[in-house]
Amino acid sequence: MSLREQIERKLSAAFAVAHLEVVNESDRHNVPPGSEMHFKVTLASDDFDGKPMIARHRMVYGCLSTEMAGPIHALALHTYTEAEWQRLAADAPASPPCRGGMAGK
Repeated sequence: MSLREQIERKLSAAFAVAHLEVVNESDRHNVPPGSEMHFKVTLASDDFDGKPMIARHRMVYGCLSTEMAGPIHALALHTYTEAEWQRLAADAPASPPCRGGMAGK
């Protein structure tokens, strides 16, 4: 099972998911081909209702603590309630381009 699939399974089990998208963005960074280190997670769940962004992110980090301590180098999070997600017309922001932070490593 790929790391992306593992992330999807863990988040699906931990949250009442209205929308979940996990994208491996490692190919946009200065890492070896086939790497699974940089991810973008878009998660809409009413589990986030009434919680500020930092609390939402902590919930996701807690769920993925093992992966965050190991293979994940970067995790872009976009966390919404179902109503917030619908107001955005189901469109999460794009990730910024890589600035070459791992160049030469």
